[in-house]
Amino acid sequence: MIDINSPIIPWVGLGGVKLYSHISNFYDLIDKMDEKSSLLVKFFVRYEIKDSVDLWFNLINGKLFKITATKGYKGLLFDKIPIGMHIDEVLQIEPSFEYDDFEEVYVSPKGVFIETDPVEHTVLWISVYVKELDNDDFERGNW
Repeated sequence: MIDINSPIIPWVGLGGVKLYSHISNFYDLIDKMDEKSSLLVKFFVRYEIKDSVDLWFNLINGKLFKITATKGYKGLLFDKIPIGMHIDEVLQIEPSFEYDDFEEVYVSPKGVFIETDPVEHTVLWISVYVKELDNDDFERGNW
């Protein structure tokens, strides 16, 4: 179901999975998982899929709001940026990224978060997310 070679597309999805998908569409995948799931805050859940993708759902509306490509993911962001690339190279390719000291990630207004290794300064994971993430009533599922 997850294609670890497919492109990472901001505001859309990755791995062949689309943002805004309902959690019920993933019943078979989640039911068969040995991987752990984590309850985040009170209203969010994350499913980790075999060192390649994390799926983040809002439990109030059941929608997928963030998808994270992790170390086993092979697809590229903007057709050029893989997991493992040095952040200096990333910034040359896509200068819209700025470091957020509070969240400790690089953020692009194009709908992407990147976390880097604090020692190696290489990309650890890439997340795409829904545009409504910053809305005041996001947590309540009003999107």
